[in-house]
Amino acid sequence: MITIKEVAHHAGVSMSTVSYVLSGKRSISEETKRRVEQSIVALGYHPNAGARALASNRSQVLGLVVPLRSDHNMPVIMQFVSSIVASARDFDYDVLLLTKEAGPGEAHRIVARSMADAIVMMDVESADPRVPELRALDAPVVLLGMPDDHEGLSCVDLDFAAAGKQMVNHLADLGHRSIALIGSHPSVYDRGTSYAARLLDGFQSAASKRNLSASVHSCAPGYDSVAACLDDVLRPDRGTTGLVVHNEAILGQLLLDLRRRSLDVPTDLSVITLCPDDLAESLAVPLTSMAVPAQELGAIAVEMAMARLGQELAPEVRLLQPRLTERGSTTAL
Repeated sequence: MITIKEVAHHAGVSMSTVSYVLSGKRSISEETKRRVEQSIVALGYHPNAGARALASNRSQVLGLVVPLRSDHNMPVIMQFVSSIVASARDFDYDVLLLTKEAGPGEAHRIVARSMADAIVMMDVESADPRVPELRALDAPVVLLGMPDDHEGLSCVDLDFAAAGKQMVNHLADLGHRSIALIGSHPSVYDRGTSYAARLLDGFQSAASKRNLSASVHSCAPGYDSVAACLDDVLRPDRGTTGLVVHNEAILGQLLLDLRRRSLDVPTDLSVITLCPDDLAESLAVPLTSMAVPAQELGAIAVEMAMARLGQELAPEVRLLQPRLTERGSTTAL
């Protein structure tokens, strides 16, 4: 392994000069700086992470808080994680993945122990108990999600309320008068998860505005759970003709069960969903969908956190507008 001493010898300077070039703590002439940088490239030197942290008072680590729960759809979660890791590497940062449930005090512990310079937090609740702590934290924090009380916090997310409204309006514009929302696992609503609550609010407000008959059903994954959910959704007295599905984990099973019931999509039942594009395209029946832009959201969260390192930037909230892609799973009545 190449050492700083070897770089200094190759460049014809002292070890302290190389250190100052790496840390930027002292002004070095452009000629000397160029010579040191050329030696670093020529020798393939990589600064030791610990030494770099001491020199800069930074750990070069981004903390990612993402509790792994049984009601999470792991393939979608991993799209967010992979985007955050890749984006952090663009800033020469590593990612510390914290997967246990993080209550109040966890973010302070991470920062106080110099485990991370900034934090991105997922799995945000509408009434998130961590909000007071996050406001007082002496480090950048970006929420991938948006609590109801987000004053003073930086957040980025999909506009789930707008997504719920647009999916309802899409079905209403096609003439559907009785629709249903098949939503997330019951525990997601019990926990007060922000994204689920906001989509539900958008769904209900749009259905009311369009004078639609609308029912709401939470659904756990698994054959029996999906079958029982559809038994309720498709009760004859409901007359349901359009489904909004906000539950990636059940989409495959739902389509199989509709086929078992001899129901054709979209002839007998129109279906629109919120999920990543690659999932919507790969199903037995490609579904018209609102995209979950996991790659874009993860990259923006990292950029917002990095921009706030060492700078007093005002908190900001970025809600990405949903994008509808039609794939033929909805039709006019």
